Amino acid sequence: MDATVKTVQGVLRGRVVDGVHAFLGVQYAAPPFGANRLRPPQTVEPWSGVRDATAPGPEPPQVAPPATGGPREGAGEDWRDVSGAFAAVERAAPSQECLNLNLWTPDPAATGLPVMVWIQGGMFELSSTSAYDGSRFARDGVVCVVINWRPGAEGFLYLADGIANVGLLDQVAALEWVQENIGAFGGDPANVTVFGESAGAMSIGTLLAMPRAKGLFRRAILQSGAALHVAEADDARRVAGYLADILGVHPTREAIAEVGVERLLAAQVQLKTDLLTDPDPERWGQAVVTTTMPWQPVVDGQVVPGVPIDQIAAGSGGEVDVMVGTNTDDWRLWLLVSGAIAQITDEILTGPVRGHGYQALAAYGLDPSTALAAYRTRYPQASPGDLLANVQTDWWMRVPALRLAEARTRTPATGRTYMYEFAWPAPGLGAVHAVEVPFVFDTARPDAPLFGPMLGAHPPQDLARLMHATWIAFAATGDPGWPRYDHNRRSTMRFDTTSELVDDPRAWERALWEGIRRP
Repeated sequence: MDATVKTVQGVLRGRVVDGVHAFLGVQYAAPPFGANRLRPPQTVEPWSGVRDATAPGPEPPQVAPPATGGPREGAGEDWRDVSGAFAAVERAAPSQECLNLNLWTPDPAATGLPVMVWIQGGMFELSSTSAYDGSRFARDGVVCVVINWRPGAEGFLYLADGIANVGLLDQVAALEWVQENIGAFGGDPANVTVFGESAGAMSIGTLLAMPRAKGLFRRAILQSGAALHVAEADDARRVAGYLADILGVHPTREAIAEVGVERLLAAQVQLKTDLLTDPDPERWGQAVVTTTMPWQPVVDGQVVPGVPIDQIAAGSGGEVDVMVGTNTDDWRLWLLVSGAIAQITDEILTGPVRGHGYQALAAYGLDPSTALAAYRTRYPQASPGDLLANVQTDWWMRVPALRLAEARTRTPATGRTYMYEFAWPAPGLGAVHAVEVPFVFDTARPDAPLFGPMLGAHPPQDLARLMHATWIAFAATGDPGWPRYDHNRRSTMRFDTTSELVDDPRAWERALWEGIRRP
């Protein structure tokens, strides 16, 4: 059955399935091509008649991730080809109308429904809505929106020319569309929650510190990502120069914009390959080497006025309710995907950064010998590869999340702050990066797109129902159901087959990383 809704820009025709109204591939900004390429998003021109919104829209141009080709040594008998699942779902085709969103609502005629806007992850190199089905949020009384935005050089090319972070500005444009139009779908524009994972959560941490995003959302959920990992302007400009060299053009926005999409994507592949094969901090900058992310939010002084965690510590985003958390074994996923987990040795961990790039402890600001001894004491049964996974989990995810929560409790913030940890171990993997996502969407089943291969044959449905309901409760009321994070208890909800509230479960990590700037 079809349904129509009148937006500010024009009438949309969606579809109704099992009582849920879906409006898919809805443009929230003009096509970012031609005169608009590599530039901030522009408004959508109004249309006459009825525009079809019954099929997902095209994705932004992006580099498809490589498949692993099968299990890697050291992954265990239950390993599944997670990287291959990523490639199967995330592969994008360039298209003019890629700044679009998908929306599910229980009833467009309703009023005052809570709104949840999902910002997906993908290392700031991928941006696909394909794996995210918001219909179960709509089933449970929420208007759910999933947005596309420009990743890679299309979204984060920095040339010190007065334009920066257009991928983040895409997210802002989508949130502005929500403010203008969500009432027509039954949603409350005053009760919008942004939620996201990995690069999506890092985006949200940056949105909390962006003047352009102020007032566009009331609540925020950051899953395995926070407000610390951003690029300095000098490093980002250096990366842009290398890209221009590969393309054989001048390092100007106009010259790079004239390059075709396929050629630009090929240059991005070559640049990333150069970074991984020659991770020299003197060439790339230490932050780029450690993150292996040449494209990410840039502290440009305008769109992103400063390092987000510093802005938040000074009060930015203090009016927003925040729930932030990580997965117990977050970064172990990538060592499994690459096959590196079985190849790491103590010599690599304590070796020079130039020789081992992001696999050396010194790359994370740690004293190698002291840190190795500390982690070995903390995890006495862990292999060198698993020790590295714990260090990387702390650096990438756990400590930034803790610092975000700590920063908010030290400011006169009016918004509430909550902490969680996802601890359910997927078979053969552990509680790795992104494995919580299908539980949040209540799509935890083996055949689910992208995430299904991670979950094993019998993912716990009680846990999925609990987490899904918790995310909705927070979006609706600002209270997920456990005490706020404060300096007395540091209360943390640990989600597992038996979930429980624990106090200050990561005191050791906070103490070890104290004083290390990044994180």
